[in-house]
Amino acid sequence: MKLPRIISFVKSIGFGLGIALVPFASLAAHGQTFKVLHPFEGGSDGASPQGALLRDNFGNLYGTTSVGGNQDCGKEGCGAVFRLTSTGSEIILHRFVQTDGAIPSANLLPDAADNVYSTVSLGGPYGCDGKGCGGIFKMDKTGKLTLLYAFTGGSDGANPYAGLIRDHAGNLYGAAFAGGTTGVCPGTINFGCGTVFRLDTAGKLLVLHTFTGGNDGAAPYAPLLTDGENLYGTASSDGAFGGGTVFKIDSKGNFSVLHAFTGVAGDGRVPYGGLIRDGLGNLYGTTLAGGSVNSDGTVYKLDPTGKETVLHAFIGTDGQSPWASLVLDKNGNLFGTTSFGGANGDGTVFELDKAGNETVLHNFLSATDGSAVISPIIMDAAGNIYGTADEGGPFDAGTAFEILR
Repeated sequence: MKLPRIISFVKSIGFGLGIALVPFASLAAHGQTFKVLHPFEGGSDGASPQGALLRDNFGNLYGTTSVGGNQDCGKEGCGAVFRLTSTGSEIILHRFVQTDGAIPSANLLPDAADNVYSTVSLGGPYGCDGKGCGGIFKMDKTGKLTLLYAFTGGSDGANPYAGLIRDHAGNLYGAAFAGGTTGVCPGTINFGCGTVFRLDTAGKLLVLHTFTGGNDGAAPYAPLLTDGENLYGTASSDGAFGGGTVFKIDSKGNFSVLHAFTGVAGDGRVPYGGLIRDGLGNLYGTTLAGGSVNSDGTVYKLDPTGKETVLHAFIGTDGQSPWASLVLDKNGNLFGTTSFGGANGDGTVFELDKAGNETVLHNFLSATDGSAVISPIIMDAAGNIYGTADEGGPFDAGTAFEILR
């Protein structure tokens, strides 16, 4: 099975992605200012933002909250799509209901016609513990949402926490955390180990790989990456040593494991974060655990042969449990977040230079600016950083923040 040439679709359009997830941003070498752009209140304006933000050419930010928005899914709500102006004013573009999906946890992917695409991890018409198995949706610029595909929890997969990428023909690619088989997934979940899929423009889904919970891994949580021909991704658990894997699906559809995490001897384990890639073909990512004696997580590099180098092992005081993917600047410096640890125990924003030296750019304090950062940050061309915290803030419903540099 040959895969068509794939792109990540990062371009500037009026509605969507002006500068989000810039892989090689130019950073200014001066002071920085942290600011909470918007404290989520829960209820009608949403709560617990978990996906990466998008930023347009006017400075507006777009994203999702995993809960809140309305009461259709019970007390917490099903989630929402929002827009924040540069001053932090919020406009809700769509409030999810159970039938169109629930718990959106991923980034929004725009197209040239001002539509955005993403996933919902629950909701939709099928079973999966009575809450639906999740789906893939399209939303137009008026906020009208169309559920393009609803997962059944069978061979197609279930619970797609990860966002999407697209090829030149408009096909969408992603990963489902569960489903794919009808048996028990060893050590993870009770209804399958997850899938990698392609959804064509007619709404037909093709499973590219079904995880077994064996050497290939299980429970892919993060978005896929492409070099234009091949797909790369992470499986958060299982694998040859039980710590998860980094995998590749080549242009002919062949699956291979590039690295199996051990969680011992300095190696990490539980790679919830996705991958980024430099111009030489090296891959960079994070692991939620492993690395140090305290098992506080790592930042790692894989060369094109699959050889791993742990660039940094967290020790708690400098951060703990990096959940999300990284950003790489043109000078080879890496930027990311930890969901816990740091000076206040509520997580950090950090920078790693090429030698692996860490600088903590911000220590979160839950009661004021947020905690539990599990979404990837984005960076503009000037090196300013934008992101969300899943919890904390004055209403304990999460925040959107910026670091101006």
